[in-house]
Parts: sequence; C-alpha cells; structure tokens
Amino acid sequence: MSALFERVALIGLGLIGSSIAHAVRRGGLAHEIVGYARSPETRKTAARLGFLDRVTDTAADAVEGADLVILCIPVGVIGAVTEQIAPSLAPGAILSDVGSVKSSVIAQALPHMPDYAELIPAHPIAGTEQSGPESGFAELFDNRWCILTPLPTNKPESVAKLRRFWEGLGSQVDTMDAAHHDQVLAVTSHIPHLIAYSIVGTASDLETVTESEVVKYSASGFRDFTRIAASDPTMWRDVFLHNKEATLEVLGRVTEDLFALQRAIRWGDGDALFERFSETRAIRRGIVEAGQDTASPNFGRGKPPTE
Repeated sequence: MSALFERVALIGLGLIGSSIAHAVRRGGLAHEIVGYARSPETRKTAARLGFLDRVTDTAADAVEGADLVILCIPVGVIGAVTEQIAPSLAPGAILSDVGSVKSSVIAQALPHMPDYAELIPAHPIAGTEQSGPESGFAELFDNRWCILTPLPTNKPESVAKLRRFWEGLGSQVDTMDAAHHDQVLAVTSHIPHLIAYSIVGTASDLETVTESEVVKYSASGFRDFTRIAASDPTMWRDVFLHNKEATLEVLGRVTEDLFALQRAIRWGDGDALFERFSETRAIRRGIVEAGQDTASPNFGRGKPPTE
C-alpha cells in the first residue's frame, strides 16, 4: 500500500502508540512518523528503539504539519491534550484516538477542535497486558477489529481515508455511533476487566488462603484473570470513570445473572446450570470461528515446560 499520509504524529508511545508506528512503517503508510510522550524516559527509549523518524519534546511540536494525529493516551486526559495541541493542528488534519470509550472522547475533544481540522474517533480492539514503548510490535492489529465512530460533520472522504489507514495496519474496520460502541465494549471488554480485578483482589484478600497458595495452585481460569488484571491501571481507571452509565447498566445485569446462578447452586438446580453453561459454550465457539482467538488446547499457551 502506498503512503496515505505525509506525516503521522503519535501522542503517547506505549504499547498502542509504538505498535502503530511499527505497523505504519511496515505498511509504508506515511512518509514520516513523529512521536511525543510525556515522560522524558519514554521519549529517550523511543528514540533508542528507532520506530519513529523524530521524537519531539512537546506535543505541539509533534502535531505541527501532521495530516494525521493519533492520541494514544488515557481517556481522562483527552480534553486537556486536545486543548494543548489544537492551535498547532494543520489545516485539513485528522485528529483521532485509540480510546476504549468514545462518547467521552467526543465530549472532551470536540469543543477544542478548530474548524479547519476533523475529529474522527477510533478504537482498535487489540492489546496485551504489556505496556511501554518496548512492548510494541507491528502485528498487534493484524486481523483485529478497529471501530470508527465518525461524527455527522465528518467528510466521507476523511472517514474513508482513516478506514484505509487502519486496514493498512492489518485491522478489520467497522463503524458505529459512539453511544452504541460504549454499550458494546462495556459487555465485551470493560465488565470482564472489572470482574478480573475483583476476583484477583478477592483472592488476595482472603484470610483463609495464603498468597503463596494462590500463586502455586492457580488453575487456568484464575491465570487468565490475572493476565487481564495486570493491564494498565491508569487506563482502566479512566475507562470506568468515562463509561460510567454503560458500565453500571451492564454490571447490574451481570449482578442479576450471578444471583440466578447462586440460587441454582444453592437449590441444586443442575438443569439451569447446564442450560446456562451450554449457552456460553456457543459464544466461545463463535469467537473462535470468527478468528478472534485460537481453539488450541490450553488457550494456545503450548505445552508447559518440564522440570
């Protein structure tokens, strides 16, 4: 694919930002990749790793002259950073993001946008529990979904260009309105993370089970929860605070379902348990068939090493 943008500016150089840079370079999607991170140490590491053409000392310097700017930062600071960089946005520039919440991003960023630039929010549904510039890799977005939540005022050609960009990074791309996105992600991402944090925290707080026993005897289900619960706490704090309504609505439904399972266990209702578990197996098969996970034994971890 030929270059879609002259200059791409990345604000935030953690897992997602660095992976975008690697994938942009792999696909030849921009003539220049510029980046900025708040931490001087992160900027130094990014410069050493060489996945950017330039690292700047300010966010404003990074976005100057860029025709695509992507905010790879926690949702909670989107408004402040947009206000900071807005005067430096180039005419015709697209400002996008990678946040897991979209309605809040629009509410925070849009008031600061100049008339000559466009805000087109995006959310690549990809990641690992790792963070920092050294964790990025070009294949992170391959065969993963990226959701765009365009505004009614966006030019169709600008949305189409951003779609081609994410396709060039390896993603499958879909579009939906911001409120629906937030509802969907509350179910598929936010609540599972909240449950993982809760379960791992409960295990840590139990007085009758020692921490060494939790670590030593953890079964595969608990291990998967610990992987999710190892995710960036700053990012997830902001996700829950900025997707409050959808999260609380889905959490209420999950709580009701947990009470129903509790009753079934208490009263020995095996039929109800079997029916519920059968339904969830079907969801798992659908995810594997859609290519969003592997059916390999042990969740693709491979055979554990022998001592």
